[in-house]
Amino acid sequence: MELADRLNRLGTETAFKVSEVAAQWASQGHTVYPFHLGDIDLPTPGRIVAAMDRAIADGHTGYCPGAGITPLREAIANDVNTKRGTSYTVDNVTIQPGGKPVITKFLQTVMNPGDEVLFPNPGFPIYESQIEYLGGVGRPYRFVPSQSGFALDLDHLRSQVTARTRAIIYNDLHNPTGADSTEAEREAVAQLALENDLWVLSDEAYFEVRYSGQSKSIASLAGMAERTVILYTFSKRFAMTGWRLGAGITPPPLTDWFSRLNTNNESCTTHFVQYAGLAALQDAEAEIGQIRSTLQARRDAAYAELSTTPGITLTKPETTFYLFPEVSEAMRMVNSGDLADFADRALRETGCSFCTRNHFGRPLSGEDRRYIRLAYSGLSAQAISEGLGRLRNWIGSAS
Repeated sequence: MELADRLNRLGTETAFKVSEVAAQWASQGHTVYPFHLGDIDLPTPGRIVAAMDRAIADGHTGYCPGAGITPLREAIANDVNTKRGTSYTVDNVTIQPGGKPVITKFLQTVMNPGDEVLFPNPGFPIYESQIEYLGGVGRPYRFVPSQSGFALDLDHLRSQVTARTRAIIYNDLHNPTGADSTEAEREAVAQLALENDLWVLSDEAYFEVRYSGQSKSIASLAGMAERTVILYTFSKRFAMTGWRLGAGITPPPLTDWFSRLNTNNESCTTHFVQYAGLAALQDAEAEIGQIRSTLQARRDAAYAELSTTPGITLTKPETTFYLFPEVSEAMRMVNSGDLADFADRALRETGCSFCTRNHFGRPLSGEDRRYIRLAYSGLSAQAISEGLGRLRNWIGSAS
């Protein structure tokens, strides 16, 4: 019996494949430092867990409206407006089982087979996977090194637009590089969308994971709320990655279509989890600040080790919980010919498990620098220093 052809176009989140290799190595008795997966090992705040328990005890264990419970939708609209200077209402919000469904539903509502969609490369691999799976044509746009980290290659981005371009996926606080757009970059992306009548998916999963400065949304710029879908999630800022709770903030008429897709796909997001999300948004700043402070200490520990490692160069991002160092010289020092070999040898020699640039989209023509991505959200500062200290000693001894 044959399977559907479209399955051949379906990618995956490749960090989970790295997890499997790391778990197998650990099962043989080796110490592993898991820098590969952007998970958070911090506990979800207790009052959020207690709110879920109350919701279950109160009988919120059945179906609820496909768009989500009204109090949570209202709270999310208020949260978005307060932090982004927008004017959304409950009618712009649909609750989702995490952030990923927003990607799929955005593409299902705005992209026809054969349409082109711009997406960041390197970038979250589910963008490319879903574009191609749903019959679209992915048009990657790149980043270039800058003094502050990484910047959008705006000329390359503009060159990717054709008459078939329908939408752009924009991840301002960026996974995997940790880059965040300047005002000029954000305005340039908005201008591109307006000039070419493009829909925009603004992936704002890391909006609150910022150690200095202030996050801003492209949706707050003139003319952009009418064409932008915001991907909103609880996972990162509340340490709720496994709860699977997020939202799509959409202009009409997309909200009604998102709600209908919810009904077709999931019926609804888990009822009692939505009450946990409602509690999370009530007087949440202290908890968000505590989680952010812990992540910042981990970032500083990781940066301190990597910045003194021979053959590695990097900047210290003020957003997300990733570092994206260049390892071209380190690879030469340990006589490693490609990134996959470098990562495999690093795991076996030091216990450090990490993703490489190649886990975040097919490398583009002309790339001559080699990068790895380290997620520091799932290890203590002590474990980070220990693991990356081993990586430094391995590379240093080879030189």
